[in-house]
Amino acid sequence: MATLYDAPTDELLDELADVLADRVEEPDWAQFAKTGQDKELPPEQDDFWYKRAASLLRKVAVDGPVGVESLSTEYGNTKRGSNRYKVSPDKKVDGSKNVIRTILQQLEEEGLVEEKGSEGRVASAEGRSLLDDTAGDVLQQLDRPELERYA
Repeated sequence: MATLYDAPTDELLDELADVLADRVEEPDWAQFAKTGQDKELPPEQDDFWYKRAASLLRKVAVDGPVGVESLSTEYGNTKRGSNRYKVSPDKKVDGSKNVIRTILQQLEEEGLVEEKGSEGRVASAEGRSLLDDTAGDVLQQLDRPELERYA
């Protein structure tokens, strides 16, 4: 039986994004929202919302229990110093907490993520099962003999 740790992350997230596209709905405001303070424009990918939802589900399953604050730090980036001559140092900025919170709430409504008191969110049994089943599908689709033992 394959688990989410056995499948390559990129392929797993792409496949999981396709599955979540049927279960999670992108809000109207998402096409206008930036993903962090360091960004000038919103994401250009058409399926950004579903890929971020897949990434968050995997991250909650691997690192859980986690909160919005730690996930925001994880999805943050480096912002250049404000001086146009680049004399001021770069600084670390967080990712958009609204995007993360909204996706986590949608995943909770679908039963894939659940709150664990004040500790944060963890993947539910259904969420972990979805991740493992998707990982098994990914491993079957890949043509890599070194990964066949997991499928």
